[in-house]
Formats: sequence, structure tokens, C-alpha cells
Amino acid sequence: MRSHRNTAALAAFAALLVPVAACGSAAEEPQGRTVVVDAANGRIAVPVAPQRIVSLAPTHTETLFAIGAGKQVVAVDDQSSYPVEAPRTALSGFTPNAEAVIGYKPDLVVVSDDQHGIVAALQKVGIPVLVEPAAKDLDDALDQISDLGAATGRQADAKALTARMRAAIDESVRAAPRTAQPLSYFHELDPQLHTVTSSTFIGKVYGAFGLHDVADAADTAGTGYPQLSQEALLHADPALILLADAQCCGQTPEVVAQRPGWRDLRAVRDGTVVALPADVPSRWGPRLPDFYRAVADAVSRAAQKVPAGR
Repeated sequence: MRSHRNTAALAAFAALLVPVAACGSAAEEPQGRTVVVDAANGRIAVPVAPQRIVSLAPTHTETLFAIGAGKQVVAVDDQSSYPVEAPRTALSGFTPNAEAVIGYKPDLVVVSDDQHGIVAALQKVGIPVLVEPAAKDLDDALDQISDLGAATGRQADAKALTARMRAAIDESVRAAPRTAQPLSYFHELDPQLHTVTSSTFIGKVYGAFGLHDVADAADTAGTGYPQLSQEALLHADPALILLADAQCCGQTPEVVAQRPGWRDLRAVRDGTVVALPADVPSRWGPRLPDFYRAVADAVSRAAQKVPAGR
């Protein structure tokens, strides 16, 4: 629903939604047609081709621009670092302020989480909000792109984008070599050795290449994001170490090689410690093929170090 300043306007807009509820499709009134989008927070009526979109999630900011809806975006959150032309603001997706968002007079807001009751606060004043949470797997990620295409009048662009993404991802997976025994890996989230398991979205990316996650056994709490001890990592001795903290925390293959005991890790010896592209592993949007490509390159490098027959 659009943002309104008086009761009469709210009542008029509510009337426009009656056909949507009745038939489950866009309303027919020429002055205020809507389309219904199935989001995590339900079936949300959105103005056809909204012109004042606020994105409070970096992944969805990237998607909106990738499907050609960038000119419809009036503000994005402070973490939306890509693309550079996105209208970055001081808005926070972690601690969102409804009043600050309303100040941009949006006719659509996109979030990844309902933090601090932002959804109810915005819906109370008639602003439709789409909640598209962290994707569980690749199909979920592509479905969310389709959702945003439907919400912005960019269905064809979204369909073309997801087709290109799937083709590029499939090619990376096909091109990567497979070893007789699955290669093991450690995905580093921070220098304190927090990591991911194979049950997470990131873990499923590695799983597509047949890799074995050395952190699975450490996830006794079942969170998907355990912290490994130094001893556990050295004992696991993964064939691949992938650094997702290169940009945030200055971790590079050269830096981690200086950690106590790390010089004895085969990934350090073999040169298969890889700094991943900035932000890409933590987002599930249009640049996902870049993540798969980086993993494929790392797998190819590690496979060359495996002795024949292993």
C-alpha cells in the first residue's frame, strides 16, 4: 500500500485492494492497480511498477538494479555497497527506523528480516513491505529474484537474469574437476575461526562441487555457524581454505600463513588458501555466479595437488 497522509486517502486506497482480495490478481482500477506478491510475510499487494522503492537489504538492492529497476529505487541501506550507483543512505537494515524510512515516501519497501517490528510499523501507515529472508538454497535465491521482478514490473528481466545465473552456475559446477576422495574445506568467516556447515546456503554452494566441510562435526548446537578451535582446524588439515574475511578483516593467504601452526597446513603449503571476492559469499543475489566461479577455480587448483589415485 502507498504511504498516505490522511484517513480519506487511506480509505480510498483500501477500496482499491478489494478486487485483489476477491480474485487474487491485480486490481482493475486504472488509478491504482496492484499486483500480489507471495513473500515470506504473506501475500502482499504492491502498486504496479512502484516508483519509490526503499531497499534495506544489500542482496535485494543488487537484485533491483540487476533487473533494471534501479531508477525506481530512491534509497538503500548503509550496507548496500553494490552497485556504486545505488542511492546509499544512513538507513539501517539491522536497526531500522520506521520514521526515517517513511521520510522517503516509499510505495514499496524490501527487507530481508522483520527487525524491530519494521513491517508492522510501515504497514500501519499503508506502505507495503516484502520480506525476502536469507535464501536456503539456490532455488530459493532465484525465486526471490522472480518475486522482485513481479513486484517491480520487471518480470521478463528477472526471468532473463535467473536463466543467465543458472547457466553460469551450472557451467562452473560442470567444469570443476572431481577427485576420487572428496576435497575437504574450511570457510573462514572471521579470524576467530567462525565458519559454516554444509547445511547452510554457503555450505550448499560447496556441496555442489562435492566438497566435504570439516566444520560439520563441530556444530553440536545445530546452528550452522560453529566456531572451530585452532586444534580442531589443524587436525582436520583441509585441502582448501576459503577466506570470506579478506576485505572486512585484512585476512590474506600471506597473513594467515603467519598464524601459529598454520604453516604446516596442506592448504598453506599447496597454495590453496583463497581470498574470496568482497561481499559475494554473504549475498544470495545476482553475483552468485561469481561465488561459484571462485569456488570452481579453487577446486581446480586444489585438485592439481592431489596425488594420483587419491
